[in-house]
Amino acid sequence: MSDTLALVGDIGGTNARFALTDLASPNIELMESKSLPNADFASMQHAIEHYLSGVSGKPTRAALAVACPVGTDEIRLTNRAWSFSRSELQRTLGLSELRMLNDFGAVAWAIPALDAEHMVTLHGTLEQPLRGPISVLGPGTGLGVALLVGSQQHGWHAVETEGGHVGFSPVGDEERAIAAWLTTQHGRTSTERLLCGKGLSEIDLVLRGAAPVVPGVHLLPGESSLLHPPQLRDPAEIVAAALEGHDHAARRTLARFCSVLGSVAGDCALIHGARTVVIAGGIIPRFIPFLRASAFRERFLAKGRMAALLESVPIHVITHPHPGLLGAATALRAKDL
Repeated sequence: MSDTLALVGDIGGTNARFALTDLASPNIELMESKSLPNADFASMQHAIEHYLSGVSGKPTRAALAVACPVGTDEIRLTNRAWSFSRSELQRTLGLSELRMLNDFGAVAWAIPALDAEHMVTLHGTLEQPLRGPISVLGPGTGLGVALLVGSQQHGWHAVETEGGHVGFSPVGDEERAIAAWLTTQHGRTSTERLLCGKGLSEIDLVLRGAAPVVPGVHLLPGESSLLHPPQLRDPAEIVAAALEGHDHAARRTLARFCSVLGSVAGDCALIHGARTVVIAGGIIPRFIPFLRASAFRERFLAKGRMAALLESVPIHVITHPHPGLLGAATALRAKDL
């Protein structure tokens, strides 16, 4: 057992990623990293114990990033039926310190520790050294949003938010049709309903003409307007088909997804007063060239009188394989969490 050995985790709605890090090392190194499918475990504690059973050394400290708010002792994941007591988990694992972070708060913490090779620039240039505010957002199982403030000189602080759950503001008839259908299914349409893996599948369903909203028919949330609803396509299948080029419906779906992401990224930049926008998550790195060629930039700038302000905001995509783990390790080293 070492007082400087720490466990870091990044627990989303689909996978739980873990690694060990030595806090005494001058550089952040992620050791024995492993990704586990959440569906294989009854709880997050079981997933952690399974990971620890297969690694060398016993950590005494931990920082865990989870896809939900973390302001109370009782933690409930938003997109996974897992809940636990922070204090009870700390006692069970025998930890002297357990820090909980929102998953995109952890991604924000990772940004100052990223090498240039792990950032792809969509627009503008990579400012060195970085200065906040930096808007951080990205679709995965849900839509994460965070804010990084400060600078390398004066220190950093990540502001955790639930910005992915703000109401979706459609642009044009196509997005209004998507929003109307999603509202019949869920009772409300947030930006997360579109900008996530399942959202990509549902956009595809609507744009294939399979999910009309019948005028004058008022449905209860969760009640389908379709007599014979088709199956949702897997989001990975849609992306692959869109990039292959022959599936017009898939390309139209991915193009709409990119357009909506542009609008939401521009909104975040205005709300945060961002000097830089950084996109993360498990989806976007799969199709960066498609995103660059899409209407993303046009929609990012489509803010009326504020378009000129956003012209100067650079936009980057994180390509690091484990930014949540890197951010959790960075946060453990920071004086102010």
